[in-house]
Amino acid sequence: MTTSEARPATGSIPAASSPAAPPSARRWWVLVIVGLAQLVVVLDGTIVNIALPQAQAELGLSDENRQWVVTAYALAFGALLLLGGRIADFWGRKRTFIVGMVGFGAASAFGGLVSTGELLVTARALQGVFAALLAPAALAVLTTTFSRGRERNTAFAVFGAISGAGAAVGLVLGGVLTEFVSWRWCLLVNVPIVIVAIVAAALVVRESKAEGDNRLDVVGTVVVALGLASLVYGFTQAEDGWGSPVVIGFIALGAGLLALFVLVQKRSDHPLLPLGVLTNRVRGGAFLVQLIVGSVMIGALLYLTFHLQIVLGFGPLEAGLATLPMTLVIMVMAPILTKLLPVIGPRLLMVVGPIVAAAGLFWLSFITPEGGYATHVLPPLIVMGVGLAGIFVPMQNLALAGVAPHEAGAASATSNAMMQIGGSIGLAVYTNLYASAVAGSAAGGLGALVDGYSAAFVAAAVAAFIAAPISFFMIRGTKEELLPSGPVVHLG
Repeated sequence: MTTSEARPATGSIPAASSPAAPPSARRWWVLVIVGLAQLVVVLDGTIVNIALPQAQAELGLSDENRQWVVTAYALAFGALLLLGGRIADFWGRKRTFIVGMVGFGAASAFGGLVSTGELLVTARALQGVFAALLAPAALAVLTTTFSRGRERNTAFAVFGAISGAGAAVGLVLGGVLTEFVSWRWCLLVNVPIVIVAIVAAALVVRESKAEGDNRLDVVGTVVVALGLASLVYGFTQAEDGWGSPVVIGFIALGAGLLALFVLVQKRSDHPLLPLGVLTNRVRGGAFLVQLIVGSVMIGALLYLTFHLQIVLGFGPLEAGLATLPMTLVIMVMAPILTKLLPVIGPRLLMVVGPIVAAAGLFWLSFITPEGGYATHVLPPLIVMGVGLAGIFVPMQNLALAGVAPHEAGAASATSNAMMQIGGSIGLAVYTNLYASAVAGSAAGGLGALVDGYSAAFVAAAVAAFIAAPISFFMIRGTKEELLPSGPVVHLG
């Protein structure tokens, strides 16, 4: 791994045309706007979790189909993020950000007014489509605004903390809205937030985009979207057994299409995802960890909310507040770990964090129908918060380390896509493990449900633990190389 002086990027696309760095005060306002956008995108992955029981009853959704209210958003989001990243690079990051916000707000309004379960799933998919424009544009704006140094570390630590806390904030906000207003406001609440963000972005954010060949890789877009959709759908159909021809067929088709996508990208003059973004060892490690964390944050938290409401009898607000300790721990730990980051380096946090988070999830699997919140849920949540903070603080920075300016959108999109696709696949896997555990449980009633939740938590713990060796072997380099403060660092 070497450090070199900043130099123009090589390849078929010239370096990005970026404006001069805005004044310091303006940069921090950009962070506020980008953080607000990320909060909306992340919390929308979980805000409907609390609302699902009420929405399911009102709209007539079956237990088998209710997961699609969550999966439709994550799948559409993850499948189209790469396209959204390239659009942001060449159409303009500010412009893409604003258009994404407008579409996201409109889809949210539609979702809050639907009359059937099918329309709700459609609205959630539309939210995912526009989030795929919004999220990579926001992260690319952050990347080009904070290019290096201590300010970059702080900005990405704040962004990472928002990403980590956003899922739990969604649960709390969903609880408040569902209890005191209606589950529909879990979607409608986005509209005023979006309006504020659009006005602020128009005034504060500066436009930046890549120059050169701005053609979009349509073939690559279709192939990767179909591949991811096929893969996730295959996992969702495994409730009746992993040996089913439908399950094997769709998973094999998805894997084949993703392999074809790699081949298409190798041969394309204007790839949707420049493979150098993925093949870099450090970034690749961070992306894999994000895939796993996505499965934990989206999948495991859904079953936690079911346990709180169905087994412990919590109301929507009480269930949302019950997840808040994990969020508070992440928020308290984030500034502490940010200060430690330049001293101990990101690798140690990325190894220890998953182990601690896995321990919390495994501890959570010991829930019982008779066990109380204070004894069986709260302590594991605190441990999970400590572990997740250790992951979120350095993860986003590493995922974008050494990225050429003209590839910022593609790298940002990949970073977000890993979280969402991980959530989609993780939720599908956990749902099938949950169903199998419930069907095979010797206990009846709530006991069978708890056995299912425990199975999901154990699977999430195993997934989280796997992130530790990935970080240990792939995230290598000196602190100066992994956290650049001067010249551009090219990680190899």
